Amino acid sequence: MQKMHLQPHRNGLKNRLVSSVTAAVITAVNMAPISAMAEDSGARTPIKHVIVIIGENRSFDHVFATYQPVRGQKIWNLLSEHIVNADGTPGPEYKKFPQMQATNTVTYQDSPANKTPYSVLPPALSGGPATPYVCQLLGVSSGTSCDTSANEAAAQKYENGLAPDYYKYLLTGGTGQPSNVPDARINYDGHNASNLAPGPYQLTSGSYPYDAYAASPVHRFFQMWQEMDCGGMTKTAERDDNHRWGDDNHRGRGQIAQAGCKSDLFPWVEATEGAGSNGKAPPASPYTVEGSTSMGFFNMQQGDAPYLKQLADTYAMSDNYHQGAVGGTGANHVIIGTGDAIWFSDGRGNADVPPHNTVDPKNPGTPLNGTSALSEVENPNPQPGTNNFYTQDGYGGGSGSPTATAPNANYGGGSYVNCADPSQPGVASILHTLSAQPHSVAANCQAGHYYLLNNYNPGYFGDGTNAFTDTNAHNYVFTIPPSSVRNIGDALNQKNISWAYFGDQFDAYLNDKYQLGFSNGTDEYCNICNWASYSTSIMTNPAVRTAHLKDTTDLYAGIKSGQLPAVSYVKPSGLVDGHPGSSKLVLFEGFVKKIVDGVKANPTLWNNTAIFVTFDEGGGYWDSGYVQPLDFFGDGTRIPMIVVSKYAMGGHISHTYNDHVSILKFIEANWNLPPVTARSRDNLPNPISSPDNPYVPENGPAIGNMMDLFHFDNDRQ
Repeated sequence: MQKMHLQPHRNGLKNRLVSSVTAAVITAVNMAPISAMAEDSGARTPIKHVIVIIGENRSFDHVFATYQPVRGQKIWNLLSEHIVNADGTPGPEYKKFPQMQATNTVTYQDSPANKTPYSVLPPALSGGPATPYVCQLLGVSSGTSCDTSANEAAAQKYENGLAPDYYKYLLTGGTGQPSNVPDARINYDGHNASNLAPGPYQLTSGSYPYDAYAASPVHRFFQMWQEMDCGGMTKTAERDDNHRWGDDNHRGRGQIAQAGCKSDLFPWVEATEGAGSNGKAPPASPYTVEGSTSMGFFNMQQGDAPYLKQLADTYAMSDNYHQGAVGGTGANHVIIGTGDAIWFSDGRGNADVPPHNTVDPKNPGTPLNGTSALSEVENPNPQPGTNNFYTQDGYGGGSGSPTATAPNANYGGGSYVNCADPSQPGVASILHTLSAQPHSVAANCQAGHYYLLNNYNPGYFGDGTNAFTDTNAHNYVFTIPPSSVRNIGDALNQKNISWAYFGDQFDAYLNDKYQLGFSNGTDEYCNICNWASYSTSIMTNPAVRTAHLKDTTDLYAGIKSGQLPAVSYVKPSGLVDGHPGSSKLVLFEGFVKKIVDGVKANPTLWNNTAIFVTFDEGGGYWDSGYVQPLDFFGDGTRIPMIVVSKYAMGGHISHTYNDHVSILKFIEANWNLPPVTARSRDNLPNPISSPDNPYVPENGPAIGNMMDLFHFDNDRQ
């Protein structure tokens, strides 16, 4: 059942209705419960505990567009590039990154050749609730706010993961307007939402407060490859101006990003394809689908994102950290845990072919073959007579119930690709882009494997039962079979290093595996975010599963007592994860603050803990930074990464190229572990870069291990 406020490309619509697959129970690993875990030995640095907090869907420029570093540090953002001024208005280089429109009518091109600049962006559309979600749950059906002290107390029934001063933000920020219309709140440089110049625009203003809900851009796999426009780049990264790195805090972009991606097709992809139609016919033309939501940014100089700014000022941050997979939530959480992509199987570790039936665009819920209209293989080739409206792409149409029948049968759901086969739709174009890179880039696609590119439910429910084969009417058919791909949990277990995945509202989900609690706000757990829940080795072993899958209530208790595992992954609920449309960035700030304040309040824990604060992906928001293609699956846009630790202080900004797998590399370096598998991305070398161009690895493809964000030579307080 779909939660009333989740966007279709949020966490995969109903994708958080989990499924599970039975498998043979493996030998249990002897693990102590969280409450009894002592400080783990064997760390090679003073860091004995790592806490990784993962928010949702914000690119680096979207949050840090106008951030001014402290203590002489340098940064690559819209302000340093003179694209915008400190007050958010267009800067002298505003036209440096004009957004383009293109023609792509026959075969998918991730970098279409026929491009012309927009004169005016497609309308920037509204999104999110007219009245805040928790207000509605409390019985308030109108108005943009219901903030009272009584309501703030009542809101804690639905979410316990906020610092005390942040509960009010569950009750504020309604849009006061329908969704998917030109956003009446937007006014940038004298232009409304329907008349914006073809570049970035500031979201916040007198009529658009920072704590307001906003629309969510598209961020699916083939869409994001097109948005980034990585084809046709030059073989060198030489600059075309006279600036050297550091002159006037201006790096002189020149061709640095051209050696990666041009990032000039974000609104065009939103306006032509959006989040996918599951094989349905396109709407009547002209249409805007999702408009130009992708170009919005916040302004820290004017008070936006104050807590993230405080953390960046005080601790350490990367301005060259990237989402590990092109696309959305599911694939990025998987790569956080595995350093790789997972693939469709027979449930017993053998590669198989996903459902691949024909969908009638005019009657998609009526199977043409009489049995199924599921078409789970991606086909981004344009439908006949359209410009870039994909043939098969989407989260899955119909109710999702295994019992659905024609004319309302489930249909579409394109999310897999056999990327080792260049004859498969969309594959050849991306392989060509990889071959054009300054350094040789292998696709890393194994023959006969259909890799999951977008959001599908994991193969297991939280209780370890089989989700893929579950035929309960409340289950969800768009579910990946169990995965045998090795993950960091397996690697840590092998070395007897403690770890846990702390999911906000996991306990509620254990009692509500079909997540019917969406309807009353009592179960906002993100099932597709838990990389462990895809894994046979973890989920079919009761001792391992119960030792390592926990609720955030266990995290808060462990922080207070000082009894935390060596490695902790932490995921907020859908209410406070910061996802546009369904949450707000200020709510994610409140979630992070509660954890940081708790760790700092425990001197022993603070003495040996590093907290990594990041996001799963950029959410389809535009970013001006360099992107290094590493394989068929990524990288994607830059996203924020802040390290909070007594050994990472002073407002330091690292420019070393990193992505999500860099967290794996840090864990492996800190506890002397080998890469997760022979093919996982943590096998890539650490970057070697020149002082003149610290962003682009000269030995690429390469990613860092995050160690340069720390200073272990001093006992910093």
